Amino acid sequence: MNFLELTKKRFSVRNYKSDRVEQDKIDYIIECARLAPSAVNYQPWHFMVVVSEEQKQNLRQCYNREWFARAPVYIVVCADKSIAWVRKSDNKNHADIDAAIATEHICLAAAEIGLGSCWVCNFDPELFKANFRLSSERYPVAIVSLGYIQEQPDHFTTRKDKDEIVTFL
Repeated sequence: MNFLELTKKRFSVRNYKSDRVEQDKIDYIIECARLAPSAVNYQPWHFMVVVSEEQKQNLRQCYNREWFARAPVYIVVCADKSIAWVRKSDNKNHADIDAAIATEHICLAAAEIGLGSCWVCNFDPELFKANFRLSSERYPVAIVSLGYIQEQPDHFTTRKDKDEIVTFL
């Protein structure tokens, strides 16, 4: 499968089977995320793999949706601004950008090996920090739900035409 085919295969899954995700698949996904590029190679990320029922309940308090509760695995991508590269001209900290790159590596790796994923940003980060006792430097950027897809949607969201989003200079 080439990259365009992989990109077309990846979509936001909201209907998971209850099947357990094998540890070797989780390890593969984490390895793909670990190898993601980051500004100046600072790698200001940390991945929390949530698999225990107790911790799933803690996580689900932060994003209370029925479809989300059915996912068998979650990977929470956290960033640390204190170790991220900062652009000197405007003091732009790249922790969020680096974490986002790693998050998409997680989603694409999952699609490649036959798993579905959904990148979630609409959660309560303060409750997450409290529930998971994060240090003051580390904060959650995204939650990725993972699992085997229950059923493929019969349609995908449309995308803007290339002429709407590209300017050649």
